[in-house]
Amino acid sequence: MKNKKLTLNSDKFYRGFIYIVLIALAVIIIVPVLWAFVASIKQDSEFYGNPWKLPEGIYLQNYAEAWLEAKMGTYMLNSVIVTAIALLILLIVALPAAYVLSRFKFRGNGILNLMFMAGLFININYIVVPIFLMLNNGDKALRSIFGHPILLNNLFVLAIIYAAMALPFTIYLMSGYFKSLPKEYEEAASVDGAGYFRTMVQIIMPMAKPSIVTVILFNFLSFWNEYIVSMTMLTKPELKTLPVGLMNLMAAQKSAVEYGQMYAGLVLVMLPTLILYILVQKKLTQGMTMGGLKG
Repeated sequence: MKNKKLTLNSDKFYRGFIYIVLIALAVIIIVPVLWAFVASIKQDSEFYGNPWKLPEGIYLQNYAEAWLEAKMGTYMLNSVIVTAIALLILLIVALPAAYVLSRFKFRGNGILNLMFMAGLFININYIVVPIFLMLNNGDKALRSIFGHPILLNNLFVLAIIYAAMALPFTIYLMSGYFKSLPKEYEEAASVDGAGYFRTMVQIIMPMAKPSIVTVILFNFLSFWNEYIVSMTMLTKPELKTLPVGLMNLMAAQKSAVEYGQMYAGLVLVMLPTLILYILVQKKLTQGMTMGGLKG
């Protein structure tokens, strides 16, 4: 009896400790986010007092100024275009590739898997300069043909770079998920006369929805918040993405002390990711617990 009581007490203590840690982590994450939302509706004069003081009223003019005067609306549109194109390219390339690599054995299969695994260890920030030089040299050759550069300052090219840098992780994740699916489904589809492509699209892809949602969310966050590659490849002000535009706004506001406008721009960057996470939270949990990370 004493051993049972000790075990129950230790379990309660362990659970209590876990709850305390989780609550502390939640507070550390949530408080800065809420503070940014509150700061975005303050007038500039309110920042000189107590920074934790609630705003005297809701000053939405900050959002209008950030959207129009700071051109955050243009930057957001650029980010939406680049992220959408990059995700589309990534899914079109990665899903069939992951399916083939996980379900079929052919000459070179092991080498391809090894190459994609090696790609997991390549950080795009370390090779951004060679990529820039390669595109710049390509533009020099294309300028003699078309009369103007094409590869740099091109949202579509930036989307291709984003999709390429996400391929190794996406193929690794999806391959693990496809391997966990029983082959009986494909055998039944083959008996019904379905080919490989139809089986992949109509049978496998619907079953892999949770993992696909996980891939979309992770890569959306990566593409949406990416800064270094975008800053390097897009030099024209009207083509800058939202993170680059926000950094420029923050640099400009250091002297202008328009803190409300700066925090409004920060909220505009965070809001789409928060909304997307809320919408796909259940699917994301399923994707992380249904074999998506099995190798």
